[in-house]
Amino acid sequence: MLSPDTILQNRYRIVRQLGQGGMGAVYEALDLRLDTTIALKETFFVDDRLRKQFEREARLLARLHHPALPRVSDHFSEIEGQFLVMQFIGGDDLFEKLSHRRGPFPADQVTAWADQLLDALDYLHTQDPQIIHRDIKPQNLKVTSRGQIILLDFGLAKGQGSEISRVTTSASIFGYTPNYAPLEQIQGLGTDARSDLYALAATLYHLITAVKPPDALTRAAAIVNSQPDPLQRANELNPDVSPQLAGALQRAMAQNREQRYATAAEMRHALRASSDAITVSSRSEAETVLFPTATTTSSGTTQAGLSPLTAVSGETTAIRHASMASRGTRMWWAISALAVVVLGAGIVGLYAHQNGTAPAEQPAVVAATPEAESPSPNDANSASVDDTQVEATDQDDTTEQTARKSERSSRERTAKKKTSQSTTPEEHEESTVIVVPEPPAMEWSPKVPRTRPPRHPTGVTVRTFPDGTQLITSPDGRRILVTPDGKKKLLRPGEKVTIDKAPTSP
Repeated sequence: MLSPDTILQNRYRIVRQLGQGGMGAVYEALDLRLDTTIALKETFFVDDRLRKQFEREARLLARLHHPALPRVSDHFSEIEGQFLVMQFIGGDDLFEKLSHRRGPFPADQVTAWADQLLDALDYLHTQDPQIIHRDIKPQNLKVTSRGQIILLDFGLAKGQGSEISRVTTSASIFGYTPNYAPLEQIQGLGTDARSDLYALAATLYHLITAVKPPDALTRAAAIVNSQPDPLQRANELNPDVSPQLAGALQRAMAQNREQRYATAAEMRHALRASSDAITVSSRSEAETVLFPTATTTSSGTTQAGLSPLTAVSGETTAIRHASMASRGTRMWWAISALAVVVLGAGIVGLYAHQNGTAPAEQPAVVAATPEAESPSPNDANSASVDDTQVEATDQDDTTEQTARKSERSSRERTAKKKTSQSTTPEEHEESTVIVVPEPPAMEWSPKVPRTRPPRHPTGVTVRTFPDGTQLITSPDGRRILVTPDGKKKLLRPGEKVTIDKAPTSP
């Protein structure tokens, strides 16, 4: 073990030890040249073959560049040990943070970390040669101040079955950690990319439920003895976990590696799909309401409430200002009243034009002002004129129209005066006075009765003579002679009427 203030390579000064195990130790140190804090990892290999393997893996790790992986800046041998200089990540690891919380992390936060870690594993697993971590667990995860998760403590491998080097930031070092290691790793059957996926799923399970998953040997023993798998679904332990997410973790932790996700990219896609399913479900249940609605309570009473304008991705609630809603309502009623009055005026004008009468005067309309004077029914009735009673001369008509215009102007002035007196400056800004213009006057003239000849029953013949005498013959042949003085004489059949001049045609 190196003591504090020990200087290596005339550059790195040991500050304190962070952890130690059977195969190595890790220190916090200061880079005197760059004046930065670094993590210095030491291995205790004495076998030349393992030392050369560590050197090759250190060079490989130095070429990796990913936000979720610590940066390696140097590698050297000194005092019968090999050292790796890496980026120092301060703060507690997720295992310590979970212990302090005494409860699980939020599901959306854990899935966000999982997305970053799966991207990092996809990056490692697609390297040539392939790199397998082999020890993913909460103790090897830290989160920076900007929310970036970092995967620490690499066990590097080149192909299947090669020897590995182990360096760690935790207090003890193991070939694997039982609660997070898959069955093939515990049994020494060799590991591959799917082994890392099992370890990551077990880690996520612990973070999202605050319960350590049972180790793979315990699960295997239960299956051999025909007992249920002791691994409970994550949503059974934490109701906030969706069934889709719990199912994805369950598949990644399958005992048989052939039943797990084949690659980190496939598992990442499955976790994203489970998150998208929850987002779509939440959006379908959200209501978009702009105005207050009535809600019924459990007691059966109804109370008014304002439904929010919801947006699933953190949008704020929008509430319409009361004064704007009030003003919009009054304007709507004013426009509706204007439309009704204009339509009525058009109908009255058309009716008057067809019947040869003057259009009746339409009263002024004052909208949104309760104190405005409304027209009297008597005024409206006095303004209507009947066809059969039009006998006025042109001079009388002109006088009547002048009187009507004067009366209308007086009413408008009175309404405006009352409106201005009864409305405060603030209310006056929201009040709307709408005056309907009088339809244009149409020129007209009184009807002159036409003289029509008297109508007689069908079949009656009337002959009029020059002196005014009339001979009326009925359909049955009877003849009546009517003299100008109104005397009537029934003529006998065959009796002739002698008139000095020939009769006129009827």
